[in-house]
Amino acid sequence: MSEFDLGAMMRQAQQLREQMETMQKSLDKEIVEGTAGGGMVKAKASGTQQILSLELTPAALQEDREMLQDLIVAAVNNALERAKALTQQKVGSLLPPGLMGPGGLPGL
Repeated sequence: MSEFDLGAMMRQAQQLREQMETMQKSLDKEIVEGTAGGGMVKAKASGTQQILSLELTPAALQEDREMLQDLIVAAVNNALERAKALTQQKVGSLLPPGLMGPGGLPGL
């Protein structure tokens, strides 16, 4: 029967923590784009789910106020969904196979 090696487990936990910190820094530099209205509204977000910019085409400005607001919300949500998917993909690459369930990581 093999003995439990707490030291080895602590070293692995420390390595994983360091990898997660490095990944978090790299995600801050990654940029994803969400769009709505066939590209009339574009939102850019970092991999850490921070909105970086919002771009409206001249055609978007011709829409009524409520439609424009809906397009902005949809583009921002699309960008944040893409940032979340990117984060889950990066985190999943750090974890051993099978450790992350089918729903990804809760809270990310």
